[in-house]
Amino acid sequence: MTKAILIAGTHSGVGKTTVAMGIMAALTKRNQKVQPYKVGPDYIDPTHHTAICNTPSRNLDTYMMGIDGVRETFARTSGDADIAVIEGVMGLFDGVDSTEIASSAHVAKTLDIPVILVINVHGMSR
Repeated sequence: MTKAILIAGTHSGVGKTTVAMGIMAALTKRNQKVQPYKVGPDYIDPTHHTAICNTPSRNLDTYMMGIDGVRETFARTSGDADIAVIEGVMGLFDGVDSTEIASSAHVAKTLDIPVILVINVHGMSR
């Protein structure tokens, strides 16, 4: 299986898109073939991923595609890549109807891949 990481956030607006695209750009610049993904049905972020990585970004959504659909799509589209970088959605555990379904955590668990958690520390004291 292709190496993969999922970039997640504690909540929306913490900078996961910036971090994910920065990692994609840095790896691409180092001649790594990066297969980009976005959790959920978003079409805007994948457009940027595609431009950065020079390969079509794919969506992974356990609600719309089911677990088997996510696994099949990932296996079918990541095989030629050196690494897959998956940008999460909302907060790590934010799913449908207060469940884990469709959350970034659910996709990471489904694919058995590590998570890099982006945290906004604004207003935190030591």
